[in-house]
Amino acid sequence: MCGICGFVGPGNQEDINRMVSALNHRGPDGRGTWNNGNSVYLGHSRLAIIDIEYGHQPMVNQDQQVVISFNGEIYNFRELRRELEAKGHIFKSDHSDTEVILNGYLEWGDKVVDKMNGMWAFAIYDSTKHLLFLSRDRFGEKPLFYSFQNNNFIFASELSSIEQFPHFDKKVSKLALAKYLAHGYIPSPNSIFHNVYKLPAGCNLTYRIESQNIQQTKYWSFSLEPDSPKQQTEEYYCEGILDLLDRSVKARLVSDVPVGTFLSGGIDSTSITALASKYCTSLKTFSIGFHDESFDESQYSLCASKFIGTRHYNEVCSEARMLEISQQLINDLDEPFSDSSVIATLQLCKFARKRVKVALGGDGADELFAGYDPFKAIKTAAFFDNLGGRVLSKGLLKICDAWIPVSHKNISLDFKIKRFLKGMKSPWSTRHPNWLAPFSIDEINESLGLKLSQEELYSEAVESWEHCQQDNLLDKSLNFYVSNYLQNGILTKLDRSSMLNSLEVRSPFLDIEFVDFARKIPTNLKLNKGVTKYIFKKACSKMLPPKIVDRSKKGFGVPIGEWFANGKIDFVPKFDLTKRLLSEHKSGKRDNRLALFAEYILNEKFVA
Repeated sequence: MCGICGFVGPGNQEDINRMVSALNHRGPDGRGTWNNGNSVYLGHSRLAIIDIEYGHQPMVNQDQQVVISFNGEIYNFRELRRELEAKGHIFKSDHSDTEVILNGYLEWGDKVVDKMNGMWAFAIYDSTKHLLFLSRDRFGEKPLFYSFQNNNFIFASELSSIEQFPHFDKKVSKLALAKYLAHGYIPSPNSIFHNVYKLPAGCNLTYRIESQNIQQTKYWSFSLEPDSPKQQTEEYYCEGILDLLDRSVKARLVSDVPVGTFLSGGIDSTSITALASKYCTSLKTFSIGFHDESFDESQYSLCASKFIGTRHYNEVCSEARMLEISQQLINDLDEPFSDSSVIATLQLCKFARKRVKVALGGDGADELFAGYDPFKAIKTAAFFDNLGGRVLSKGLLKICDAWIPVSHKNISLDFKIKRFLKGMKSPWSTRHPNWLAPFSIDEINESLGLKLSQEELYSEAVESWEHCQQDNLLDKSLNFYVSNYLQNGILTKLDRSSMLNSLEVRSPFLDIEFVDFARKIPTNLKLNKGVTKYIFKKACSKMLPPKIVDRSKKGFGVPIGEWFANGKIDFVPKFDLTKRLLSEHKSGKRDNRLALFAEYILNEKFVA
């Protein structure tokens, strides 16, 4: 895993050196730069995982025609290498997936990404066509930012690297800031800075140097194509899930450095660990515990470890340490991100990095198999709509505020009820992001002096909702969570948390063959009579105990609500609205934890 960067246009070696240095945390094992002697510069910061001796980058092919700077892992690189060798391609390295991409590009051009199974962000300079070719993996596991300013095309894994380029315009995008307050993250293609963009997941970008033309194309998008419920048996889907997940886990254990797994004791991480243990003796597993029992999962991770037989490491994260991390976040994140579970994820990655360089995690299962609480709320919300719920919700919310006391426990009942009622005011195309939103649209417009509509503020969510080929509420909801929340929320959190600690994290649930199978599973087998992840749980019951399979989802949160209520976070709100929200929160009138943390993460870099 690595950091990549580069530019085309007026600039020099010092510029690329500064850009690479800003990515040192992503790859502390080595740095490399390359330039064509004119206007094209590529940089690379390396975390050595595979082909440690010969995998240095930027990597140039044998006839100096193309050069690549690559971040990621290609899990089917051996199969692709054999195919390329049969076509006459010669490899210098022993087992480098980077060189496979390089030769694959020479053979198939931009279609090489269609053959790749993995996670990636890379840039290839093609000297014969005089162009720069960029690509990002199907789900956006690896980040890639780009900008065209002052006749310079600039790209990097993180904004912190782009900011090092001379005369970079750091003007904050007010629309992106509004979207951040609406989501808790900034959805692609937006970034916090004006005229800087994220290359969306599943997209390629070609920059033609002579014409300065930028062309972006979508090579893959997630789509649900469920089979008829009568077409296959439940046993067929259970066997397919376990077989393909086993293959995915096995492929993600390939490494020249130590590999472990995250193990919370939930069904996702435990299933990954159980399969990994088949191929690894003395598998190392890692978890984080908390003193607050409503957030702590230590008993489940220990139970899972004993059942599987791993070398388990658990660290109890003190409140003082979590508060310290929350303060560091303001400077460590290159753009605002307010999912507070990033605090625990950062500590988990730091803890695991002491013993391994690669870890497998369970991200993606909840989005593919309907694992979140909002999926269970869909049927109730639809029934509520028929009773005039969008009109009644405001009055019911006032009643709940008066009669249901605020609790700062993890996913408390009052939190869920009040979140549900707040979201009911929105149309279905924006209801899920509103259920998750730190601020309401009225609060955002008031704070930023804007007049945005629901459709403008949540345009990415509306697009994913409307483009879903299925016409039922559950499938459209699944499409939102996979296409938006997973890419921009979950995977952003995972990438930043792991890379700040120089740890590579791999996600077996996002294997393309596994996903292609999962997206065809009938909808009623994902959420069945109120049971989330029904078919996945049934499949896992063949190898895991009921205590793990049947336990309710806990989440990976931290007690930010209690911290704000008791003044443990040093926080001076910038918006007048947030001052009122903080006062309400401290008095116990309302639980405003999401809004308060979202504003807390903003610093003078983004809001003066």
